[in-house]
Amino acid sequence: MAMNLVKLPTSKENLLLRVAKGHYATSHSHINYYIDVTIPKSRLSEARAVAAELVSSYKSTTVVDTILCLDGTEVIGACMASELTKAGYMNMNAHQTIYVVTPEHTSGSQLLFRENTSPMISGKHVLVLAASVTTGYTAQAAIEAVKYYGGEVVGLAAIFATVQECEGYPIASIFDPNDLPDYQSYDSHSCPWCKQGKKIDALVNSFGYSSL
Repeated sequence: MAMNLVKLPTSKENLLLRVAKGHYATSHSHINYYIDVTIPKSRLSEARAVAAELVSSYKSTTVVDTILCLDGTEVIGACMASELTKAGYMNMNAHQTIYVVTPEHTSGSQLLFRENTSPMISGKHVLVLAASVTTGYTAQAAIEAVKYYGGEVVGLAAIFATVQECEGYPIASIFDPNDLPDYQSYDSHSCPWCKQGKKIDALVNSFGYSSL
């Protein structure tokens, strides 16, 4: 069953917020809005617009050697790398370029880098890019993995975030709850909609939704 998505205009040029209101379950919480980030992650024009907006937080102040892409954000990550290497932007990488890397996930949801990709993290200034940061569990796992493999986290970026920081690192996002004033999130055990007997409309994550 197709979800009824609504396109909300925002103050960001060329960027819309696609949402559907209902009762949705993520792996960590229950929420009343599904925020669809499929198009910004997949369509080059929107990925470029997202990248241009996000790099403004880092372009002049932060050294970035590697962009760690979570939630299928590789297209945005590549666009960010392109933006950050324009106009002679300098980094500490000996090759004067930026790595764009995706972690492997173990069965226990830990992030893993193989011997051929771990050098892209070790000793590097790493910008963590996510589609969304709500509970912060995934971002926290990414921070721990970067540190474990000897990298230095220099920032967190996301299309949508409900929190302003994670593990002491500020999160730069394009959209936040100010764009959805009635956005709500609850632990699954304290969900008021479940207590009211309202059924879950879909299981959702940054990759999409599965209607129930």
